[in-house]
Amino acid sequence: MYSFILCLLILIGSYFIYGKILEKVVGVDASRPTPVQRLEDGVDYTPMSRIKNFLIHFLNIAGLGPIFGVIQGALFGPAAFLWITFGTIFIGAVHDFFSGFLSLRNDGYTMPKIISKYLGSNVQKFIALITVITGILVASVFSTGSADLLSTITNVPVLAWTIIIFIYFLIATLFPLDKIIGRVYPIFGLLFLIMVILITGALIFSPNYTIPEFTTPGLYLTNKPIFPFLFVTIACGAISGFHASQSPIVARSMKNENDARPVFFGAMVLEGITALCWAAVALAFFHGQPQIASVYAGTPTVGVYEMASHLLNPIGVALIIFGVVICPITSGDTALRSSRITIADEFKINQKKLSSRLKIALPLFFISFGLTFIDFSLIWRYFAWFQLIIAIAVLLAGTVYLIKKNKPYVIGLIPSIICTLIAFAYILQAPEGLRLPAMISNIIAVILTIIITGIFLKKYKFNNKNEDDNKIEE
Repeated sequence: MYSFILCLLILIGSYFIYGKILEKVVGVDASRPTPVQRLEDGVDYTPMSRIKNFLIHFLNIAGLGPIFGVIQGALFGPAAFLWITFGTIFIGAVHDFFSGFLSLRNDGYTMPKIISKYLGSNVQKFIALITVITGILVASVFSTGSADLLSTITNVPVLAWTIIIFIYFLIATLFPLDKIIGRVYPIFGLLFLIMVILITGALIFSPNYTIPEFTTPGLYLTNKPIFPFLFVTIACGAISGFHASQSPIVARSMKNENDARPVFFGAMVLEGITALCWAAVALAFFHGQPQIASVYAGTPTVGVYEMASHLLNPIGVALIIFGVVICPITSGDTALRSSRITIADEFKINQKKLSSRLKIALPLFFISFGLTFIDFSLIWRYFAWFQLIIAIAVLLAGTVYLIKKNKPYVIGLIPSIICTLIAFAYILQAPEGLRLPAMISNIIAVILTIIITGIFLKKYKFNNKNEDDNKIEE
């Protein structure tokens, strides 16, 4: 219990301390016009309040990530607490703040255009492709999880629920932002928070379960090493490049730059808290029933239902089910929406007309729907690795921004180095990668990370000391 409370307090404090530091370093300016004040179009650029943007963004980035990924990550034991806490503060929240702030400063651009400005057009094309792929994978994974649970409790075939979910995806993705997302997502966001509070409170006050400490033995329930597998398994809830695809959605609706810290940094901290709570529930439940670990090796939907059934009354279970069904669906539609606007930005396709939106959206939906027939855990692992690549690019773009502004660029550089190391180590030794021995893959990952970091610093720091800072948008 003490380990959980300590991590919780650190996360809360980070918003007021590190978030404020980051806000001052990047130079937030409340007097500066935001994209929506100049480009309002009634579709993607629509003004909304801070609280609406916060709840929408939180719901967009949360979904199943801080639930399913964390439940699988709990197999690594209490080390999950530490990764969630410090990953959220020094990597995830920094990444999310940069992605949102840079979009605010650049007409609500999607990440590939941001990457092009700060890292060059060659990187842009690659990131655009990865961003679109990530959006497709998110919709596929999240719809599968929701359809699975709905099928479990209704006995209606999974395929039927999947079709219904994708019909909703199409509607929500094509409609103007304020017509569906702006009206119902804030409500869903609040329900999601209530769900987390309910199950965490039930666990804390239950005499049958105890939240373990860092030193509690016997909770490491997997044969995989913590590095790098824990760091990829728990993606959303610590660091996720997927969030960068969601940031421009609300950056196009912000009326004041002062909203950047509450919306981007704050939503990521809240997601970290959500992940921490689900990790505590899963760890305590593992300790009470370690045999359930075998269930979590597949789709974690069964695990969520089992935990809710043991800890809550029927009303509580209904709320948990609602949250686990609705929240990933809402992340799925905005994932496809971000893919649509990314393609539109890349090819300069105006999205004012419905026909223009349909031309881009329909192929994305068919591809994503087709991927729902592939194993959940396999899709999840590929998604986790792809989003890590996007996160590295965003953090490096933020680092370049800070270099040009003569600010402490290590704020962005160190997280990017950590993510690069994780990405290389994972793909070198993972079953879906090269399957090298852990020691060899880790050594190669360190060498490659040092080389890439050196190349980056030589190009953007040491070779550009006298470069005119005005080349980067202030």
